Amino acid sequence: MKKITVILKGYPRLSETFIAQELLALEQRGLDLSLVSLRHPTDTSTHPIHQEIKAPVSYLPEYAYQEPLRVLKSWWKVRKLAGYQRAFSLFIKDLKRDRTPNRIRRFAQACVLASELPEDIDWLYAHFLHTPSSVTRYASFMRDIPWCGSAHAKDIWTSPEWELREKLSDIKWLATCTKFNVDYLRGLTENKSRVDLVYHGLDFDRFNKTAHDHSRNDGSSEDKSVTLISVGRAVAKKGYDDLLKALSSLPQTLHWHFIHIGGGTLSKDLKNQAQLFGIADKITWMGAQPQEVVLEQYRKADLFVLASRITEDGDRDGMPNVLMEAQSQALACLSTDISAIPELIINNETGLLVSQENPDALGAALKKLIENPSLREKLGQAGAKRVRGEFSMKQGIDQLFDRFTAK
Repeated sequence: MKKITVILKGYPRLSETFIAQELLALEQRGLDLSLVSLRHPTDTSTHPIHQEIKAPVSYLPEYAYQEPLRVLKSWWKVRKLAGYQRAFSLFIKDLKRDRTPNRIRRFAQACVLASELPEDIDWLYAHFLHTPSSVTRYASFMRDIPWCGSAHAKDIWTSPEWELREKLSDIKWLATCTKFNVDYLRGLTENKSRVDLVYHGLDFDRFNKTAHDHSRNDGSSEDKSVTLISVGRAVAKKGYDDLLKALSSLPQTLHWHFIHIGGGTLSKDLKNQAQLFGIADKITWMGAQPQEVVLEQYRKADLFVLASRITEDGDRDGMPNVLMEAQSQALACLSTDISAIPELIINNETGLLVSQENPDALGAALKKLIENPSLREKLGQAGAKRVRGEFSMKQGIDQLFDRFTAK
């Protein structure tokens, strides 16, 4: 069976369950995987699925100065390879346009990767089209091993066009998780067949509850308080500052409680913002949590909300897996109409969508859904039916397996 080395930015990560479910599913299909991570894990816990993945994991030097002897020995070895000069030329060409320590670090990591790879690897597979693909691309040329990849969101939309074009010119194939991404990436390459639409989908063996226990709470009193939930990192593209503004605009007579799950660099700022708005006592900040805790909270909640937006540097969500997870539990969802979210949520049919960075519209939609349990139930049931009918993980794994095993 094909032997594949998967290059990841960090592993394991609580925020990347879609990667973990893909790795496990490919293993279960019989592919022989090994994992290489550019960074050591920072999360203090893992999901149960991480314990099921059997692939060995190795870690490249995060910074060359931390393991200089390992980097030097690797460079001394790979410089003799037939493909080294081609890889070095590509690196110099990239460095002239991107004069950053990060670019140099990626080449050093590529030397270590190429040096330490077993002889019988069939594919190098990079998750994310930015730094992991840079390392993979250089190593691919050094070792003359074909490379492929998976592109998602930030890695596409914050990368310069020249870099995307050049990676697409020599990658064997690329999977990306939204039609929105496919249209953009195919516009950057003449060989459009290299770019595949592969939805992550969900493993419905794990998200196996088909009906949400819909409450009739309408926020009219304390004992009829409505529970809102959002799962996502506290970073700019998730729009949590917009959500807090929207929550603070709700009538004081409306009773609700908001639960946030996720880590992130803006957590402290958001908590301070909630204090300033006078809504801190209505919010529970749970931090990053393993999947079983997240699933339990979906099943207790009345409404899921995610105020995604496009940031100044172009970063954005693709199709957030948390929306699929919430919908799989028949939980009504409210989000924004950016990027590929409309590919999943049909406005007014399987959820509600508002424009990005619009706290007023978000607040009005929140009020509408809090006060109307029948609407929440209708949207939740419709969302569950659609996500289970059209966004199963199996189809995407079939596509990847066919690509990896094609002759």
